[in-house]
Amino acid sequence: MKPSYVELMIEGDCAEVGGILSRVGDKWSVLVVVALADRPLHFNELKRLIDAVSAKVLTSTLKALVRDGFIIRHEISAMPTRVSYELTPLGRDLLTVVRDLALWSVRNRFAIREARKTYDASTPPARRLIKAV
Repeated sequence: MKPSYVELMIEGDCAEVGGILSRVGDKWSVLVVVALADRPLHFNELKRLIDAVSAKVLTSTLKALVRDGFIIRHEISAMPTRVSYELTPLGRDLLTVVRDLALWSVRNRFAIREARKTYDASTPPARRLIKAV
């Protein structure tokens, strides 16, 4: 008999799996991985593509993705020194999963926005479980 997903997660150390899911499910990580799908990019190119992210958050996201082995950082010795980022084979494997999630989010953003408006209009603020985003 095939084990369930929950059994696999328990066998695989929930804390470790949870940490991995936190990294790969983070909105900035997803956007960085998708942005790097076609070619290596410099920091400022990534910043322009993902314009809502601050430089500080992008820097920490890139460092975390390098640490986890999803991207590689290349220093180009020139004046001034330039840095580019590229997906590793592990990052390309992750891309196959998160690309669909990112595309789904883009396709469904208007429907989700309307659902949130409907919910917020019909639910008093004190009864809402989450804050409006």
